[in-house]
Amino acid sequence: MGDEQELKAIREGIDALDEQIQELITRRAELAQRVAHIKLAADPQGFFYRPEREVEVLRRVKARNRGPLGGEEMARLFREIMSACLALEQQLNIAFLGPEGTFTQAAALKHFGHSVRTQPYGAIPDVFREVESGFCHYGVVPVENSTEGVISHTLDTFLSSPLHICGEVMLRINHYLMGRKADLSAVKVVYSHSQSLAQCRGWLDRHLPRAERVAVGSNAEAARLVKDRDDAAAIAGETAAELYGLALIARNIEDEPGNTTRFLVIGRQAVPPSGNDKTSLLFSTKNEAGGLHRLLSPLAEHGVSMTRIESRPSRRGIWDYVFFVDIEGHQAEPPVARALADLERAAGMYRVLGSYPRAVL
Repeated sequence: MGDEQELKAIREGIDALDEQIQELITRRAELAQRVAHIKLAADPQGFFYRPEREVEVLRRVKARNRGPLGGEEMARLFREIMSACLALEQQLNIAFLGPEGTFTQAAALKHFGHSVRTQPYGAIPDVFREVESGFCHYGVVPVENSTEGVISHTLDTFLSSPLHICGEVMLRINHYLMGRKADLSAVKVVYSHSQSLAQCRGWLDRHLPRAERVAVGSNAEAARLVKDRDDAAAIAGETAAELYGLALIARNIEDEPGNTTRFLVIGRQAVPPSGNDKTSLLFSTKNEAGGLHRLLSPLAEHGVSMTRIESRPSRRGIWDYVFFVDIEGHQAEPPVARALADLERAAGMYRVLGSYPRAVL
């Protein structure tokens, strides 16, 4: 068989497979619609999005993947199929820290897929408020960066919010220098969020040592500001360049190649166990010798691993602090439940912010 005949046979095989794939996706969508009818009959106000169910599906997809596509790429394809099918049941409104084109929007789409409506808001408390009101089903907010640390505004907002953490998203952050023209020598001022400026400090010192650095509310706002200026550039994600019609001057200018930001998905529902979960909580203790040690002792006694701890002013008194803690496991699991019961008895203020699946992608 000649090359042309072989290619024709392969393409016919691909076409046949495409038909089968399309038919199977259609059947999956029909089953999703049946699920919607059953849920609506049982509880018209119920939650259609099930974080623990989706993560179980994605974990199985990655576990049975045999290539040549990578496990994350295969899971991403299934995420989009699930997103489209869920939209047949209920199209989700997702609040995120805007404006359009931020990394937070990219995290929202990575977690929920592209069949949701994303709604930008100008401040983290606004994202919480829209989810609390029910106008948006869920929100996505940044909580920490691998090189610059915690985002304190997010932790502080949990102090007064009744919302639950329903999930987490890990997003690799690649920064791009962009401007109206692809001319590095013309750049006299660089706009970006303060954290992005910090994450690219070394590159800027080497390549633009004399350029003024101006911190703004978001990377997308920086891109918007420079779209009509020849002497300015912005540091933002590639999506912002597409959104505002900017040329890319330099790619991947972050100082740390593994730069990653963790985002939290917030909502009004408690999430059942998925089999591989985290639990986040906040508590306070008196400012006395050994107070924090006594509060954390139940975790060690019950074999529960703590993965993160942050302290923040409680806003209730001078030198009064609350602690935000992440632990491994779900609050419904017996060892975790026993540890949390002991901790609650010893704490001045205590609240479980949520148990949720570990990020898969």
